[in-house]
Amino acid sequence: MRILMSGASGMIGTSMSATFREAGHDVVSLVRREPKTAAEVRWDPAAGELDPRALEGADAVVNLSGAGIGDRPWTRKRVEELFSSRLRSTETLVRAMQQVDSPPPTFISQSGSGYYGDAGYTVLREDASAGSGTLSRICVEWEQAAAAAPPGVRTVTPRTGVVLSRSGGALGRLLPLLRLGIGGPFGDGRQYWPWISLPDVSKAFLFLLESDIRGPVNLCAPEQADVNSIVAALAHALHRPAVLRVPGPVLRLLMRDLAEELLLASQRMEPAVLSAAGFRWEHPGLTEAAAWVAGNDKAAYPA
Repeated sequence: MRILMSGASGMIGTSMSATFREAGHDVVSLVRREPKTAAEVRWDPAAGELDPRALEGADAVVNLSGAGIGDRPWTRKRVEELFSSRLRSTETLVRAMQQVDSPPPTFISQSGSGYYGDAGYTVLREDASAGSGTLSRICVEWEQAAAAAPPGVRTVTPRTGVVLSRSGGALGRLLPLLRLGIGGPFGDGRQYWPWISLPDVSKAFLFLLESDIRGPVNLCAPEQADVNSIVAALAHALHRPAVLRVPGPVLRLLMRDLAEELLLASQRMEPAVLSAAGFRWEHPGLTEAAAWVAGNDKAAYPA
């Protein structure tokens, strides 16, 4: 396939591009600067600019664009950026697809587990209702923008959970503390995080590219785990203690809505669509995933 990808330079995009190329596919990256190679195309999603000719001959479009959810405090300006960076990039891609005679047959546009809001201990399959809060509104509007793709385009919206990586991502601030033996769970730790390893994110997107699945897809591992279990597994794999719990009130005081929705919310997601389609995880269990994060496994994956 020839795959046009936005967000290819990020942590997930870098891993995913490598996975696609290793599978024999061609990846063309959308960049905001002058292209350096023939495998790059310039666009300006903030201004809604993308030459529709970039889509000619493409078999799929993969959209990973979006400002980092937990990178900065949620000021009013930052929340607006979280919305606009996702909606404008998606709308720009959809508009370009609408302007060509034969749009790419597949459009995979990222979404997130935040779609479900704080759902407590309820098991969440893809047919569960959207929650409330900032993250939920972002994901709902993000998916609606993707759904405007031309008729006949198979649109997939993976609702990706907490990505376990060796180099940061959702654990960017926690992992260094755990390596030093001074980390611990957030709040009471009984909230569920729908986790997935970085290699499995890339593997799942490849699976979705090559399948006929459409609509929302819960992108998480089949083993459900709360924060206490996740932190304990990572600490054990790193041979470090994890006893310095950060109380919920302290997190709310320091991070306000960001703590409430990103760290303390509970989403007990089940990857029903992937499981039914026969997807096989590289790291289906928390023990294997934690070992990979700690570098204790024998498999070689991009960090």
